[in-house]
Amino acid sequence: MASLQQTPISLQSKLPPSSQLPRALPSLNLSFSATFPSLKLTTTRPLHGGAKMSATAASSYATALADVAKSNNSLDTTSSDVEKVEKVFSDPQVIDFFVNPTVDILKKRQVLDEIVKSSELQPHTANFLNILVDAKRIDIIKEIAKEFEMVYNKLTDTELAVVSSVVPLESQHLAQIAKQVQKLTGAKNVRIKTKIDPSLVAGFTIRYGSSGSKLIDMSVKKQLEEIAAQLEVGDIQLAA
Repeated sequence: MASLQQTPISLQSKLPPSSQLPRALPSLNLSFSATFPSLKLTTTRPLHGGAKMSATAASSYATALADVAKSNNSLDTTSSDVEKVEKVFSDPQVIDFFVNPTVDILKKRQVLDEIVKSSELQPHTANFLNILVDAKRIDIIKEIAKEFEMVYNKLTDTELAVVSSVVPLESQHLAQIAKQVQKLTGAKNVRIKTKIDPSLVAGFTIRYGSSGSKLIDMSVKKQLEEIAAQLEVGDIQLAA
C-alpha cells in the first residue's frame, strides 16, 4: 500500500499575514511560471462556459499542483493536503463564503490563512489556494481535488480502491483487501478509501478500476438479492 505520511509543518514564518497581502486588482495577471511551471494563465475574469470548461480548468490546475509537488518530492504529502482541503470545502457554508462576491478579498484571505494553519498545509498548497481565490476559481476546488487524485494515481502507479462497509473495518482487513486488489490489478501501490453504507446489512464491497468500474461484492445485501431472485424465478416445492 502507498503510505501517505502527513508531516506537520508550521506556516507562521513562511506565509505572510493576510494584512500584508496586496489587494486584488480589477485585472489580475497570475503567472504560474515560478511556482507552477506547467500552467501559465492570464486571468482577467472568471472562467465560464459550462461543465466542460470547468473540467478543463480543474484538470489544468490539478496538473500544475502535481508538477510542483513532484518537483519538490512531496507528492504524498500534497495528496494528503488535497484530501484535507476537499474535506474542509465539502462544507456548503465554507464554499458559499469563498464564492460570495460581496465578501472582501482580504477577509477571504484571513479565513484561508486560518484553514492553512489548522490543517497544517504545505506552503505551496497554501499558495495554490490563494491563487484560486484571487482567480475566482475556488468554486471548482472539488473538481480540482478529483483531478489531482487521478494525476497522483497515474504518477505513482497507484490503484484506488473504495471499500464500503456497515461498520469500519479493522486495519488488518483493509491491508488484506489492498493486497488482493494489488494482485488483481498489478499496480505498484494501492490506496484504500473507506465509506460507511448501512444498506449493505453486513459484509463489504470493493470498487476499483477506472471510475470504480469494477466491483467485488461481499455484502449480505448482495446475498439477499440473489436469494430473492432465485425465489422469484424458481418453483417452490414443499415436502409432503
